[in-house]
Amino acid sequence: MHVLVIAPHMDDEVLGCGATIARHVEEGSDVAVCIVANRAYDHAYEEAQIQRERQACEKAKECLGYQELYYLGLPDEQLDARLIDVIVPIEKVFEEVSPDVLYVPHRGDYHQDHRAVAEAMRVVARPYAAARPRAVRAYETSSSTGMIPAATDWPFLPNWYVNAAGTLDRKLAAMQCYETEGRPYPHPRSLEGIRIQAQRRGMEVGLEAAEAFMTLREMWS
Repeated sequence: MHVLVIAPHMDDEVLGCGATIARHVEEGSDVAVCIVANRAYDHAYEEAQIQRERQACEKAKECLGYQELYYLGLPDEQLDARLIDVIVPIEKVFEEVSPDVLYVPHRGDYHQDHRAVAEAMRVVARPYAAARPRAVRAYETSSSTGMIPAATDWPFLPNWYVNAAGTLDRKLAAMQCYETEGRPYPHPRSLEGIRIQAQRRGMEVGLEAAEAFMTLREMWS
């Protein structure tokens, strides 16, 4: 099975579905991750910091064990400026990987880049696209998706859970690679916060730990 994870930024792949990526790898799937944007720091670019973040992303890839990593290098904090500039490069990766299962950010999110990528993926993965995954699932991003008020037009309402009890430690190890993105507890991006979130999602379905998703489309053909 071919799996593709679309991550707006380096670290979103770990926060959103790190344990699930590790599960897919354990079960023999070919997993690819596509990082859409570079990182801006204090709203400015510094090439040395971007390269350090890419090194962290490579280390996180080793922790999770997946096979392919794509960088699109689009401008951070500006993905919502012109959606076609996001759609076109993602389409190339999407068609190359031709995933059976696709993971995307959730449309209801505080971060404008996350919303832009989610909107772009509605076009890229439309039902009559050249590549047509059998399942499209939206993930939640710690410190971003969960901060949206429940009254939003796009609430995160999980309906698909992955048992993360056996792979949560690999997710936490991968997150530790991103030294600049971690925060002290009680921040949701702290290691303790990530573990608590996994336990909370697990309790919703009777598991020790889980990652939660919204199934946007699924076909059994």
